[in-house]
Amino acid sequence: MSYIVQNGAEVGALAFDHILLVLTALAAALLVAAPIGVAAARKRYAAPLITLLGALYTIPSLALLAFLVPYTGLGFWTAVIVLAAYAQFILVRNIAAGFAGVPTAQIETARALGMNARQCFLQIELPFALPVAIGGIRIATVSMIAIATVAAYIGAQDLGTLIFNGLNEHYTQEILAGSIPAALLAILADGLLRTVERRAQRRIA
Repeated sequence: MSYIVQNGAEVGALAFDHILLVLTALAAALLVAAPIGVAAARKRYAAPLITLLGALYTIPSLALLAFLVPYTGLGFWTAVIVLAAYAQFILVRNIAAGFAGVPTAQIETARALGMNARQCFLQIELPFALPVAIGGIRIATVSMIAIATVAAYIGAQDLGTLIFNGLNEHYTQEILAGSIPAALLAILADGLLRTVERRAQRRIA
């Protein structure tokens, strides 16, 4: 903890960079996963698609980072691509499960009342699917906070920078200065998104 106290500005700046990296990757991941998840809930290819994304999720993060570097270069954006790719399995699976779990009776009632497809989606399907989808966002976010520390290996500036520097210099205090804030960010993100998830669940209860 003494390193954090003595180098608070540096740790704070790297924590901010870590958050920025994760949020950018999460936004990119959702742009891809949301339409795929909704489509997968309505099609028969959901199971093989999720299996394929699950296979991608098993690839070691360092291996994927090293593979992309010759094509996308070192630093922030390569890390964003890798984090967004890893999040697809969790996000698509949960979004598809959320929409697949919408009660058929609710949809049929809405259509009988004259709702068009867009109204039915926004007023019936989306609210019912949202708690499960948010659960996926929560799990993906916590995972990305952890995986993002490895991105320092390819030059992305985040809390992993302190961890790798500490490992290279055999300096435990610097390793802890990167590890402890990363763990706290994961706990905080989990708590905040769990609260949002519960609120969304209460709205349809």
